[in-house]
Amino acid sequence: MTKVIGVRFRSAGKIYFFSPGKYEIKKGDHVIVETARGVEYGTVVAAPKEVEDSEVIKPLKTVLRTASTKDDEQEKDNREKEREAFKICLEKIRKHNLDMKLIDAEYTFDNNKILFYFTADGRIDFRELVKDLAAIFKTRIELRQIGVRDETKIIGGYGICGRPLCCHSYLSDFVPVSIKMAKEQSLSLNPTKISGVCGRLMCCLKNEEDVYEELNRKMPGVGDFCKAKDGLEGEVSSVNILRQTVKILVDVDDEKEVHEYKLEELETIRKKQKKKNNNNNGKKNSQEDQEMKELEALEKKEKQEGKSKLGDN
Repeated sequence: MTKVIGVRFRSAGKIYFFSPGKYEIKKGDHVIVETARGVEYGTVVAAPKEVEDSEVIKPLKTVLRTASTKDDEQEKDNREKEREAFKICLEKIRKHNLDMKLIDAEYTFDNNKILFYFTADGRIDFRELVKDLAAIFKTRIELRQIGVRDETKIIGGYGICGRPLCCHSYLSDFVPVSIKMAKEQSLSLNPTKISGVCGRLMCCLKNEEDVYEELNRKMPGVGDFCKAKDGLEGEVSSVNILRQTVKILVDVDDEKEVHEYKLEELETIRKKQKKKNNNNNGKKNSQEDQEMKELEALEKKEKQEGKSKLGDN
């Protein structure tokens, strides 16, 4: 077992393990640590705890010191300098007429490097831009191209639920999201309804995937033929996954009626037979096909973008 603390370097960023060493550190403290990017100022988000050796990436670095008042002031000054650096970089991008969107500027704590994050549709030749920026700031310059999900994570905003975006408020890492998750939750497959601010499938589709998979495993599908305990039989017209209830269309006195039953009151007699696609199904199917193509395109883009490209520490 190894004693570690969890440190985060940006809002909702990844959590990295460090050894507390000789220091008494608690959650919420600020610490100075050495990372791959140099000396950095971070916030302790996980109090000291014992973890399995296999969970720790070797070598485990030790906290250099707890942040002093002077360190706090330097961090505050860095945030001010980042705003100025952002403005200057914007001007230089316009000067060189580069087709790129600047998202953020970030100073390392020791001022040895400035990172500029941007988005662009393709590859950008920014060599001349880097030369100009290096001449102005007299330090190392790194331009890093990020995806639209990373852009949204940095900028923030509100989702259609009315709450702050998950990625900006608490989500440390992006998780793969697929169309299958929306289907499991019986959501509309309209891309505009299940896409987030970033234009990709909403991250929150992943949150309840396991629960819906377990509940759906027990439920009959729409079109299945079921028999209830009261002796009535009929075709399933709809299901309520969360309530675990099923509505079936039954014959009562030569009339069709919809009866609702709890799942445990039903027995599935026959599964619905899957029909082959028919090109004569009209406008509705054409629209569904178009929506599905758009969703598949979103899913493909997510896979191409891969993991977060924000700076690793």
